[in-house]
Amino acid sequence: MKHLSLLFLPSFFLVLGCSSDEVVSDPTPDPEESQLYFPPSGTAEWETVSPSDLSWNTNAEQELQDLLVEKSTKAFIILKDGKMVVEWYFDEHDQNTSWYWASAGKTLTAFTIGLAQEEGSLDIEDTSSDYLGEGWTGLTSEKESLITIWHQLTMTSGMDDAEFDCITPECLTYLADAGTRWAYHNGPYTLLQSVVANASGMGWTNYFNSRLRDKIGMNGFWFSTSGTNNVYFSTARSMARFGLLNLNNGVWNGETILADTDYLSAMKNTSQSLNKSYGYLWWLNGKESYRGPGLQIEFEGMLIPNAPDDMYAGLGKNDQKLYIVPSQNLVVVRMGEDAGENSLGLSSFDNQLWEKLSAYIN
Repeated sequence: MKHLSLLFLPSFFLVLGCSSDEVVSDPTPDPEESQLYFPPSGTAEWETVSPSDLSWNTNAEQELQDLLVEKSTKAFIILKDGKMVVEWYFDEHDQNTSWYWASAGKTLTAFTIGLAQEEGSLDIEDTSSDYLGEGWTGLTSEKESLITIWHQLTMTSGMDDAEFDCITPECLTYLADAGTRWAYHNGPYTLLQSVVANASGMGWTNYFNSRLRDKIGMNGFWFSTSGTNNVYFSTARSMARFGLLNLNNGVWNGETILADTDYLSAMKNTSQSLNKSYGYLWWLNGKESYRGPGLQIEFEGMLIPNAPDDMYAGLGKNDQKLYIVPSQNLVVVRMGEDAGENSLGLSSFDNQLWEKLSAYIN
């Protein structure tokens, strides 16, 4: 058994980070490949299209900008069919400035797990102990053996989420059998990166860079902001590139990055019955109910009522946002400071932002 492998970098760079059930939802339709533009790598070139050419409501643009400024936004991008419609930067931020994704970066890990499974390095139905070693939790061996990679992907490990970021056995303790309780829990999520490292025989960063980042022209790096969790930093344009890859279901400009359509569909649709608005580390709109981080309460209604029903999203602490809307071929990126709630992911800002966005786009 390979030893657990995690990144530990100097802590001076302080930033706040942040057996499977049947898939409930139908897969989203594929966009037409010919409709999508893909920016070239290694250059600032990115084809643009104006809001007026799209018949968007330009009278609503100022209200959208005002909200973004009011809510301490650093970067904001809208792609339509892959082309840049909006690219706004604030407060000395620009297209070359790196910023943290916080938990929006969980989507990167979910995609990479799919790549490792497609290569045959792992299967998400495998017991996590196969890759993390027996005793990676503080559970009995019987209870630990119930936890699979799938449970880590769906936030259903059953372990106590009170010590949110901790990854050591003494704080990974039992609350319920795996698959019977949904709780937003960073510890088991973070260890997915060690699963990939040990399964592939490569360091997490090298695997991620070679299999995903470099193939679509992203920049960025993983950084441990707390000594335990691993947060991704990049430009807003790189987040937009990853959004475009997902919009096109794992294919980048004709090159298939992830061919497993079953995995892609499961990743972006309801993954279990406990939280209908959660896939494989992606948040899902348009469902009948949802659970949020830190609460054992099921709320009725859609995650973000003002957003399109088919939208799915990466949501990170302090309102890092990656929204994808397949029905409209849209990718929307927001990076910045906390918009006001100090939330781990979902916040009222999502609904406020989509009120302004809907008025602008429609």
